[in-house]
Amino acid sequence: MKIGIVCYPTFGGSGVVATELGKALAAVGHKVHFITYSQPTRLDFFSDNIYYHEVHIPNYPLFQYAPYESALSSSMVNVVKNEKLDLLHVHYAIPHASAAYLAKQILQSQGIHIPIITTLHGTDITLVGKDRSYEPVITFSINQSDGVTSVSEFLKKATYDYFPIAKEIEVIPNFIDLSRFKKQKKDHFKLAICPNGEKLLVHTSNFRKVKRIQDIVLMFNKVKNLIPSKLLLVGDGPERNEIENMCRDLDLMQCVRFLGNLDAIEEVLSVADLFVMPSETESFGLAALEAMACEVPLITSNAGGLPELNIQGVTGFMSNVGDIDDMVKNAVYILQDENLSRFKENALARAKEFDLANILPQYESFYERVVAESQESLERELKVVG
Repeated sequence: MKIGIVCYPTFGGSGVVATELGKALAAVGHKVHFITYSQPTRLDFFSDNIYYHEVHIPNYPLFQYAPYESALSSSMVNVVKNEKLDLLHVHYAIPHASAAYLAKQILQSQGIHIPIITTLHGTDITLVGKDRSYEPVITFSINQSDGVTSVSEFLKKATYDYFPIAKEIEVIPNFIDLSRFKKQKKDHFKLAICPNGEKLLVHTSNFRKVKRIQDIVLMFNKVKNLIPSKLLLVGDGPERNEIENMCRDLDLMQCVRFLGNLDAIEEVLSVADLFVMPSETESFGLAALEAMACEVPLITSNAGGLPELNIQGVTGFMSNVGDIDDMVKNAVYILQDENLSRFKENALARAKEFDLANILPQYESFYERVVAESQESLERELKVVG
């Protein structure tokens, strides 16, 4: 199958999932065409089944804001025509679903039919999508998609709650490539960070308010007084400066390291003892799944889709959003030597349920069904016209 994938090419979860899905599809023989404004960060190797098409966004003085959506629609039209794609799969509803609908209408006027699948990832629905200025377009675009998926049952329900959606939404959870995300022997790295045998807590994110990184710092400030420990904060974003200032004010800079964005995040996770994700909401928690695959148990909030991933008392613990004292209590319990190995084993076992090998066939089956149903619908329309 020839598949076009549209995504944001950044470190965010939707872009990571879209890129890893495309790479996996290419590995089993599909021709995958990425259509983005820059090369995706996870598209880091050559494959004769992977193609990259850059969206050129003209910058004219007339425009206060570059017309990304129009440029993207035009790129999709050109790639579908020139590469004879069978399917367009757009990740993140805003504005990819509406841009895909416009491309589909342009192609239809030229006698070309292209099915569109939209995958909902999280903040495109729970945060940005709820903005009244976007709601009509998002609702229309989702309803006009030939197939719709979400990464969790939570996100599926939220979409139906927030929007008048008539389409059936298929839940296909996020996945993990266990050939990449696995515990590696990085003892020298652990020794450099924790020279006195301290426990190591890790958090990775895009440093937005919704991640509640302040809670991590406050929690760690208490944990380190009970169990000698260090904290690694991986990623970058609008909250980073505030968090660094907070660590200085609490005199934590000797115990906390900021690593910025990293490609080889699995190397850091390989030396971690605990992964912390106290988010206000998460559609799924991909970063937490990556940690579990590297045998790292979790301390998370019980918000959004996290209860679908983190099993209370088995792979870690969940607390109410903002309940720092409960997170401290649970973290200290996990980090005790007599408990830690059990939680690590459970985390890996749970991660294996989301192995790419288990999830990829779900996408392939959905693709085949949507393409077949779309073709049947087209044939019915042609009979009516005829």
